[in-house]
Amino acid sequence: MATENLIPINLVVADRTFRLRIKPEEEQAIRQRMKEVNDRIVEFKTAFAGKDLQDYISMCLIWYATQSATAPPEEVPEALENRLARLEKELDEALAQ
Repeated sequence: MATENLIPINLVVADRTFRLRIKPEEEQAIRQRMKEVNDRIVEFKTAFAGKDLQDYISMCLIWYATQSATAPPEEVPEALENRLARLEKELDEALAQ
């Protein structure tokens, strides 16, 4: 992938900011997905009071993984799966600190 075609964006997930470089045409879809993730985390916070943020993030990842597993493969583009895997790795690293 040519890095000269990528743009930097900041994504906020569970009150943490992550800087990514993405294709400009993917920005809207990625931001929408991250909004869905953050909305789901808020739902879990409301439904399961007293848990810590890592629990909510884990619940959200489980929810997202099960949604992806039940979707036909053509609905989850490989590029998005790769980006989500990188984001998940960044989240894991950030939470390990």
